[in-house]
Formats: sequence, structure tokens, C-alpha cells
Amino acid sequence: MKKSTSIIINIALFAVVVVLAIMVIRSIQAPIKFGNEQKSREKEVVQRLMDIRDAEIQYKQANHQYTANFDSLIQFCQVAEIPVVKIVPDPTDTTFTRTINDTIRMISVMDSLFGQAKRPGFNINDLRNVPFSNPTQEFEIEAGSITRSGNIQVPVFEVRTPYEVYLNGMDQQRITNAKAEKESINRYAGLKVGSMEEASTDGNWEKL
Repeated sequence: MKKSTSIIINIALFAVVVVLAIMVIRSIQAPIKFGNEQKSREKEVVQRLMDIRDAEIQYKQANHQYTANFDSLIQFCQVAEIPVVKIVPDPTDTTFTRTINDTIRMISVMDSLFGQAKRPGFNINDLRNVPFSNPTQEFEIEAGSITRSGNIQVPVFEVRTPYEVYLNGMDQQRITNAKAEKESINRYAGLKVGSMEEASTDGNWEKL
């Protein structure tokens, strides 16, 4: 009887040890799994932000300002054309130091930025949408100008999305912790490109 009781106790202790070991392993793996999933999602969000930045830069070159309207930006990409320029020596320059820009042909913004050869399967209508958002949400977008020295007006834009949008469905406590960590050092808790406070087209992932 005592032997059977001892066996039962040993089995119970072994089961407790196994459960505790599993809990420890999960507690170690959880932040690693969260971090890996965050990096995977942010890779796609960053790519979308870079696409928006490229489109905004072309829009500004054509219109001398950025736009805060995705409909306008997408339509511009669909219909606008930009010149393909070749830099050649100035034939009137005997010092062979000056060059001139020779426009070879015109190419659509869509083909230039998102042609099938570069981005197979790219859908321009998805430009506004934040990857992994559920339900689908659009990026927050602003555009305007700031005053620089000499009272010069400089066009600026900013496109952003917070952690809660593209990390939705993941561990809420870890999202809250990540947000608090960024806010404690006065950083944006999410991903963004451009700035409404300075003439910059950098993404905040490029400033880490």
C-alpha cells in the first residue's frame, strides 16, 4: 500500500515538474515569438510606407506640394507621366565640365515605381491600406508646409500607423508594453514616414 502511494506521489510530482517546465519554456518562447511576428509584419508595413513615400515624392515634383488625399495620390500614379532623362555633355562647353539633361521619353509613374517587372502583383489600390489591419484600416496621412529661415515655405507630409493597427490579434499586453516603451522616450509608437515638423522624408525605422 505504501509502495503504491509512493508511486502515485512520484507520478504526481513528475507531472507537476513537466507542467512547470512547459510553462517556463512558453514564458521564454512567448516574447521571442512576439518579436519575430512583429518584425515580419513591420517588414510589410515598411514596404507600404516606402511605396507611399515614392509616390508622394513624384506627386510633389509634378505639383510642387504633397497630398493628404489617397484618392488623389493613387489617381496621380495611374495617369501621370514623368520624363526619362539622360545626362549628356554640353556640346557648347569647351571645358567639357557642363552637362545638360536630355529627355529621352516619357514613362508612366505606375511603370516607373510599381511596374510588373519590379513589383509583380502590385495593386495600387492597396496603397492606402495598412497590412494586417483587421478590419482593414487606412494609414493616417497629412500634408502641408512649414516655414524655414528666410520665411521660405517648405512642403511636408507624414504617413503613420500605430502598433495597435498592424499588430492587432497579437498579445495585447505586449503591444501595450511596446507602446509604453516608445512613449517613455518620446517616440512614435508605431511606424511612420515623413514629418509635419521638419522637412524630412525619412521613416522612423531608418532612425533607430
